[in-house]
Amino acid sequence: MPSGGHKGLSLFGHPWRWYWLALLVIGLDIATKVWAVEMFMQGPAMQIIPGLLQFTYAENYGAAFSFLADAGGWQRWFFGAIALGFSVMVIAWLWRLPAAKRWEPFALALILGGAIGNLWDRMLLGYVRDFISVYYGSWHFPVFNVADMAISVGAIMLVIELLFFSDKDGADTKKSAEV
Repeated sequence: MPSGGHKGLSLFGHPWRWYWLALLVIGLDIATKVWAVEMFMQGPAMQIIPGLLQFTYAENYGAAFSFLADAGGWQRWFFGAIALGFSVMVIAWLWRLPAAKRWEPFALALILGGAIGNLWDRMLLGYVRDFISVYYGSWHFPVFNVADMAISVGAIMLVIELLFFSDKDGADTKKSAEV
């Protein structure tokens, strides 16, 4: 029995439910990227909220905010290896979490799904397809995708967990062990 205390590992029990959530994020990410390619690769952007939000098409050959986008191609494999290694680490992390935890594995599943969604693009195409553009006047936030949103939300959730709930979880675990 793994250290997380998994009894009767069902297909939708802990930790599998978190892997299913990651798979849902991957599927949603890939589906929306395919849609964006069909809609916006050759055509104009679609204004969602004029002056603030539009759907468009962009290819990101680098990492976040196009970091190292013009590095000559080696970054594809470098960022791919990092994403793969990180994904394996998160899969193991999810497996070891106690079944009672909800917030932390939810956050990790979002991050895992986003990382694999972008890894899929990077390995298959050599770049990541982005299509969500937030802007105001002449200011433009870097174009992003569903995977990026999942990673960002998951990371924010982990920070919240660390800052506000990690001590509480440790105290609750200690109290339940004493009983």
